[in-house]
Parts: sequence; structure tokens; C-alpha cells
Amino acid sequence: MSDTANNPNRKSWLTVSQDSDFPIQNIPFGVFLTRDDVITIGTRIGDTAIDLGALHQLGYFNGIPLTDDIFLQDTLNDFISDGKKTWRLVRNRIAEIFDAKNETLKNNEEHRKIVLFALDEIEMQLPVQIGDYTDFYSSKEHATNVGTMFRDPDNALLPNWLHIPVGYHGRSSSIVPSGIPIRRPKGQTLPQGAEEPVFGPSKLVDFELEMAFITTDANHLGEPIPVEEAEDYIFGMVLFNDWSARDIQKWEYVPLGPFLAKNFASSISPWIVTLDALQPFKVEGPKQDPEPLPYLHFKGKKSYDINLEVDLTPENGEATTVTKSNFKYMYWNMSQQLAHHTINGCNVISGDMMGSGTISGPTPDSYGSMLELTWKGEKPIKMKDGSERKFINDGDTVTMRGYCKNEKVRIGFGEVANKLLPPFNPKKNKK
Repeated sequence: MSDTANNPNRKSWLTVSQDSDFPIQNIPFGVFLTRDDVITIGTRIGDTAIDLGALHQLGYFNGIPLTDDIFLQDTLNDFISDGKKTWRLVRNRIAEIFDAKNETLKNNEEHRKIVLFALDEIEMQLPVQIGDYTDFYSSKEHATNVGTMFRDPDNALLPNWLHIPVGYHGRSSSIVPSGIPIRRPKGQTLPQGAEEPVFGPSKLVDFELEMAFITTDANHLGEPIPVEEAEDYIFGMVLFNDWSARDIQKWEYVPLGPFLAKNFASSISPWIVTLDALQPFKVEGPKQDPEPLPYLHFKGKKSYDINLEVDLTPENGEATTVTKSNFKYMYWNMSQQLAHHTINGCNVISGDMMGSGTISGPTPDSYGSMLELTWKGEKPIKMKDGSERKFINDGDTVTMRGYCKNEKVRIGFGEVANKLLPPFNPKKNKK
């Protein structure tokens, strides 16, 4: 079945600015609360949010095998479970409905009032119920930088790194959408030169510039997903900030890896951009040497040219762009990550989320964390207001953006922006 929604020449009767992340060729999926306090599944074209639940009830998806309540839910999980054929049918139909040449909805004022919302009339929600979350460690530049800092620079990569997409299972309950403030975590740390740990707020809170992909029901327990089929089970992608407490992490991560340093919060952009929408932006990834084992060997282009950037904004201050990177730098691609994740028979279900790992490029201005950008705090970043940052201060907002662009179309992800608040302090009972 052809993907007509990607037609680069298509125009919409809805207003779309030239630099919008959400032209009619994008058609992402999300969940939002409407002005009438109704939660619905929707999409977005330009700065207009579209209620797909209402659109379905009004008969605009007739002929597509959908249950009556598929878009009247508070998560996308069931829709994602319907599979790639259904996703494509729905995207194609939405593209037809909002095509500049189609006047059916355009000329129906009553239906437009029910279906269309301005962005200030909605409140975005977490788009899926995330059953399980896995975070990979797939940027060679990032892994090399961290290995150089904390181990022998001549042996920055551990022996397994060039052979497997290294990952760990994270905590899904603390993943939040853009706009939700994050509390500075407390925990144990081992101060420089000390022999015993101390307890208190983390002093080295960091962001990690990542992307994440959302899967559908993919396999039965015991059944691996072949690398060449993996993309059929990936619904789409979001921007992902895997917040990290570096001082807590350094003390705890040996021998079992990240724990409290990571599970206090991660945040995602609310609109899931489908893998279908990203097809025009496929590129070759980095050359893999040594050649991966056969189950990780793939053919064709499996990486994506997605421009990424991070702003750091002090409270009531001006934003400073601290890094610009690109998803195409990832050494291990999504297909390899999913194939490796399931090669032992691990089952993957609708709404599972896989983080890419920190995305660092080859130059210092393309590193994906404050740990690298300031090199453990040794090279502070100059902010526009004259202040400096080694890591993230209370009151700072971290904003991540991402987009693809060619000569015909721009497809973007919007942003994920979250403010760091001081540590939680329970109110003392008054006597």
C-alpha cells in the first residue's frame, strides 16, 4: 500500500507556516485534553490540533476497519496495536481530508467547530501508556567521551561496545511529557577525596539529548525480531531527555549500571512522528567495524537525518543554545537495537519505548550532555546573561528540538521543555 500522505507537493487548507514542524506531510499522533475537558487522540497540522475521535464519529474514516472507540481513549496503545497497515490508512485519509483540493470538511462549519482546536485550547498528555522502557548507549562519540573521562583514554570503549547495542532497562513510571517540572533528586554521592558517601541533593544534574522510538505488539515470548523486519514494528519517534544525576551515577553504577541517577525523571515530546513520515530522510549510518554478527547485519539505509538542538534558559532569562547534533551520528541504529533486544526471546508490546542513548556528534559543539560539553565541569558554558553553567541550575529550563529538512519538506517533532526545580522538601507539621 502506497504512502500518499508523504506527497511533498500536497498543500493543506489549514494555515501552515513555511518553517512549521507540522506540515500536512507530517501528521503525527498525540493525546490531548480539549477545551471541554475531554481527552482524545489527535493529530496536528500547522498550529491546529485535530480531534480524531470527533472526526471518526462524524464518519470521516468510513471504509477503514476501526473500532468505534479507537480514538476516544486516553492513550494510543490500542491504535498502535492495530499495526502498520492501519496507521498508513489513517494517515493517508487525514491527508485527503485536509488537502487543499478537498472541500468536504473545509466547507462544513459545524464539523470544523467540533474537530479543530487552537493550540491554546488543548493540553498535551503523555501519548502512550509505557509498559517498559529500555535505554541504549549507542553513540560511539558519547561512549568514547565518557570512557575517556572516567577510564583509560586508550581503552575508552569496553570490549563489548563495538559488538552489541549496549542497553539497560529503565523506569517507565517517571517518564513525563513536555511541560512537567522536574525535581532535583537526592541520593548518595562520594565527594572527591572522601572515603565514605554522603546523602543530599545531587550537585551535578544533567540532560541527555536522546530520541526514543515507540513499538507495537511485535513478537511472542521466545521469538526474536529479524533486523530486516524491525522497522515494521516501530510506530514512531519522540524527542527524549533522559535526565541524569552524574554524582549519584558515579557512586552507584558499578556493578549493575544506572539506578537512582536515572529513574527520577525522563521527559518526551508529546507528538509521536511516525516512521512513515520520516522515510524521505533515511541516510547511511556510520561504518561499523568490526562487522556485526549476522543477526545484526542489515542492508540499505537504516539511519535518519534528524537535526537536534538543546537550549538552556535561566529563570526569567534568555535562552542559550548549548549544542547542535544529529540523530544520524548513532553507531547502532533502531533496527539493530530492536533485533538485539529480542534476540534472546524478549517480547515487545504496544507502547514500549526505546531510548537511543545520548546523541553526541564528532565535535565539541555537538556533544549531547553537559558532562561532555563542559568536560566534567572543567570548561563551563558561557550563558547569554553572562553567567556560567557546569551543570543545570535550579530554575533552568532545558528545551530540546528536532526536525528533518530537504528541498521539498520539513518534518519536525516540536519540543520537549522541562524546568528543574529545587529538591522536594516535605512541609513540617505545625503543632
